[in-house]
Amino acid sequence: MEQRYPTPGPGTAHRRTRRLRVALLALAATGGLLLTACGAGQDSSSSADRSNRTGGLPAPAGSAAAGEQRAESPDDSPSADHLSTFALDVDTASYGYARRVLADGRLPDPSQVRPEEFVNSFRQDYDRPDGDGFSVTVDGARTDKAGWSLVRVGLATRAADSGERPPAALTFVVDVSGSMAEPGRLDLAKKSLDTMTDQLGDDDSVALVTFSDEARTVLPMTRLGGHRGRVHDAVDDLETEDSTNLGAGVEKGYATATDGLREGATNRVVLISDGLANTGDTHADSILERVSRERRDHGITLFGVGVGSDYGDALMERLADKGDGHTAYVSGDDDARKVFVDQLPQNIELTARDAKAQVAFDPETVAEFHLVGYEDREVADEDFRDDNVDGGEVGPGHTVTALYAVRTKPGADGHLATASVRWLDPKSRAPHEESGQLETDALHEDVWSAPSRFQVTAVAGYFADILRSRSSEPDDTGSLPGNPGLGELGERAHALAKKTEDQDVDQLAEAIDEASSMK
Repeated sequence: MEQRYPTPGPGTAHRRTRRLRVALLALAATGGLLLTACGAGQDSSSSADRSNRTGGLPAPAGSAAAGEQRAESPDDSPSADHLSTFALDVDTASYGYARRVLADGRLPDPSQVRPEEFVNSFRQDYDRPDGDGFSVTVDGARTDKAGWSLVRVGLATRAADSGERPPAALTFVVDVSGSMAEPGRLDLAKKSLDTMTDQLGDDDSVALVTFSDEARTVLPMTRLGGHRGRVHDAVDDLETEDSTNLGAGVEKGYATATDGLREGATNRVVLISDGLANTGDTHADSILERVSRERRDHGITLFGVGVGSDYGDALMERLADKGDGHTAYVSGDDDARKVFVDQLPQNIELTARDAKAQVAFDPETVAEFHLVGYEDREVADEDFRDDNVDGGEVGPGHTVTALYAVRTKPGADGHLATASVRWLDPKSRAPHEESGQLETDALHEDVWSAPSRFQVTAVAGYFADILRSRSSEPDDTGSLPGNPGLGELGERAHALAKKTEDQDVDQLAEAIDEASSMK
C-alpha cells in the first residue's frame, strides 16, 4: 500500500517520453478531443474475456495477453504507446483555493492548479451502480480544431445514502498555531466541527487533537450518544497559540486514532489546517512514514480540510495522497456546509480502496492523446493489476472524471478507447473491475452542442488549462486543443449556470470573470 510511486518498469521511460511528446504536440495542435466514458462494464478475470471486450485494442496492462504482447513487441509498440494509467483522485482543494485567490484579486500560482481537481468539483450525469464499486462512462465531442476532440472518462460510485452506514471513528486534528488566528481559519474550523458533530450519529465516535509547537489530545475517542455537549465544549475552548508543528499533530492524531480504533467502523483522521508548517518535520513523506504501520495495519485514512487565504496546498495535498485520503478547501460558511453536511457520507465512508484506472486507446484510430492533469497520480501501466501498488480511496456519491485531448487519424472510424477501473473491496480486499468503451461514431459533433454536464466539464478543464499557463496575454487560450479563451469561457459558463440552475456552475462563471479581469 506504500508504493504510490512505483519503481519504473520497462515501459516507463518510453511512456514519459511519449507523454512529453504528446504535450508538446498539443501545444502546436490545431484542434482538440474530449472523451467521457459512462456506462457499466463487466468484471474481468481472464485475458480472453478482456480481449473480446476491447475489440482488438491492446489489453489493459497486467493481463496475460498484454504481457505476451509487450514481450514480443519493441518498446515503441502500439500497446506501450496507447495506454494511460493513473490512481483515482477525488480531491477538490486546488479548485476551491483558486476561487479564494481569485476573489482576493490575485491569480493562483500555476503550480497550485491541478486540472483534475477543477473537473472533479462539479456534479456529473453518470449512471451509478446499485452496489459498491463503479460504473464506467466514456463519451466525447469534437472541437473546432481539426482532428481533435475532448474525451471524458467518467467513474461513479453508488449514491450516498443518508440512512444506514458503518459507524465512523473520527479523530479531528486541528491546527491552533498563530497563523490560524486570521478570520476564516480557526473560527471557521470550530464552526465546521460543531456542524459536523451535530450531523454525525449517536453511534459515531469523535476524538480531538490540537497542535501548534506541540501536539496534545484534548478529547479521547468519545461516543457521541449522550456526549455531544462534551465534544462541543472541547471545540469551543480551542484557541490559537504559537508555531505550526504539523508533523507532531499528524503523529499524535494517528496515535489517538489507533488508541480509539473501532473494528467495523470507518477510522479516519480529519486534518484541518492552513498547511503552513514552520517547525518540526515539514515533509509529507517523512511525517506519514512515522505512522505507516497505523495506516497499513488499521486502514486509517486521512481527510484534509484546507483553510486560509495563504494555504500550504502542496503539503496538504501530499499528506492526503500518501495518507490514502483526499482534500477539500473551505473558504466560508457555504463551503463548510457542503463539506461537513451535504458531502458528509462520501467524506467519511469508503466504498473502494486502491482504485486505479487504465484507458487503452485504439492505435488503429488514435494518433495521439494527452491526459489533462493527474501528473502526481500516474501509475506504471504494468502495475494496473498489481494490488500492492497504491491507488485512490473513494466513498459513496463520488464521481471521478478524467479529461483527455485526443487526435484521431484522418478518416478514422470504429473503436476509439476502452476505459477500465480496478479497485479493492474496503472490507474483504477482493479485487474487482469494470469497463466501458467509446466508438468514433458516438462522438458529439461539437463540444458546445454536447449535453450540459459535458460542457461544464470542458469549461472547467479549459479554465484550469489557462490558469496553468504562465502567459499574461488577455486572450491567452492555454495549451489544451480547442480552448476558446477566457472571454468565451465566461459566456459559456454563465449560460450553463442559467440552464442547469447549479450554484456551483454560477461560482465557476464568477471565477472565470475574475480571472479575465486580471489576465
